[in-house]
Amino acid sequence: MNIEIKKQYDLVDYEASVKFMQLRVKEISRNLQKELIWFLNHDHIYTKGTSANENEILKTNEIKIVKTNRGGKTTYHGPGQRIVYFMIDLNSKKKDIRKFITIIEQSLIDFLKNYKINATTFKDRVGIWVTGKDGQTFDKEEKIGAIGLRLQKWITYHGLSFNIKPDMTNYEYINACGLENFKNTSLFELGINLDEECFDNEYSKIFLKNLQQLK
Repeated sequence: MNIEIKKQYDLVDYEASVKFMQLRVKEISRNLQKELIWFLNHDHIYTKGTSANENEILKTNEIKIVKTNRGGKTTYHGPGQRIVYFMIDLNSKKKDIRKFITIIEQSLIDFLKNYKINATTFKDRVGIWVTGKDGQTFDKEEKIGAIGLRLQKWITYHGLSFNIKPDMTNYEYINACGLENFKNTSLFELGINLDEECFDNEYSKIFLKNLQQLK
């Protein structure tokens, strides 16, 4: 597959990243640019997707809140959380957005399995959930990754956020993804100290392999 992979390790402004993706989608649709998987980090921000409700903000702090055009509800982005944006043309593959989302999710589940972390998805709850580690099952699953996508002329953008080592206290200000009474977790909280470049390399290999299912 002729897909560009872009990796950035500085903090990318959220709204600037959305503009970049929108431009790239237009260029892909005109065959002017390759499809793109973009790994990056945002500075502290809460984003409200197209189905977000006001009650998902529990209390405010100094972190900016923005409305965005991705699907989904309210979530947090910040340093230590890896973002993966997918600008993928489904016109050249199966036009199956549900299957595409499943591939993003399954690729993270496969990645976590390499670290003896068991994770799964739930039909009624978006995202990737850790159910246990090292053969032990948790009393209650904990969320480690969130997904929100948008589709334009069958080209995807936005994507996945994955908690490597963010400041988890920032989740206390919101009902992340509209869910109450569920905990968010990170690789670091699960005892895995992994650098972002290692994640980028491992996840991109797994995702590109799984993407073959859409041919």
